[in-house]
Amino acid sequence: MTAFFQTVWQEIAGFFTTYNWITDTLDILLVALFVYFIIRLVRDSRAEQFIRGILVLVLLYVLALLLNLTTVLFLLKAVFDNGLLLIIVVFQPEVRRALEQAGQSRRGINRLFMGLGTADNASSIDRWNKAIKATCGALENLQKQKMGALIVLERDTRLGEIVRSGTIIEADPSEALISTVFFDKSPLHDGAMILRDGKVYAAACILPLSDNLQISRALGTRHRAGVGMSENSDAVVVILSEETGMISVAEGGELQRNFTTETLAKTLADRMLWNTQSRPVEKNISFPLAMMRRLNKNKKNKKQRKEEQQ
Repeated sequence: MTAFFQTVWQEIAGFFTTYNWITDTLDILLVALFVYFIIRLVRDSRAEQFIRGILVLVLLYVLALLLNLTTVLFLLKAVFDNGLLLIIVVFQPEVRRALEQAGQSRRGINRLFMGLGTADNASSIDRWNKAIKATCGALENLQKQKMGALIVLERDTRLGEIVRSGTIIEADPSEALISTVFFDKSPLHDGAMILRDGKVYAAACILPLSDNLQISRALGTRHRAGVGMSENSDAVVVILSEETGMISVAEGGELQRNFTTETLAKTLADRMLWNTQSRPVEKNISFPLAMMRRLNKNKKNKKQRKEEQQ
């Protein structure tokens, strides 16, 4: 028994003597981060079912290997040899979304290294505050008239292709303007509105539809388009149902429902202003501090929404 513990201790000591605390730790963290993003990518999507199918094929391959099934082994080997190409083809929307999120625009990098407290940021906060107020007011008007709306709030990922599918407006937001665009007799009402940098940038834009099979069939094309847009970018999408008057928010491929105009205003301010809307603009705010504040406020908002829904 003593020899066993001595051997174990020697192995542990040998591991730590050869372990490089900088490069090896960085290597482990990067691999863990990669695995985490892969899990997030396939969670609650068709990729999850596809991975289950791959596991079944792996088990079948092991069984065929044990039983020496030559033909089955040949076919499965052909599938696995071309597995990378097959994954890219099947997971094309998920791979595209992951690459878009990894290649965020320069603004996200500036936030990381330069903080959030700049004059430009103060101006951006003011514009988004006005845009959020106008959006919520317009949605309240549209609810009374039983009309629908689909509004995309652009963040770091630029939506150039989506904008080109619609009509450029580039105007300061107001309740009247947003309500007029989504009035059912307006030529621009059939499509999505894009808010960029706190302005009404485009309308009547065509959004990609989500192919997520877990979306309720009770939801129509407007909701599926909103979820699809959130799957392909980091945008926040607001959906107003024409039939029920219910306000929903799509973000990161997930749909949250039953918002009031008050809770919507809080949610949009949190998503678009990085927790700066409820306090004076501070200088030299570090990225980690801003993220901690944002996470804490997200928890409070989720708890408040659950209480309101109950």
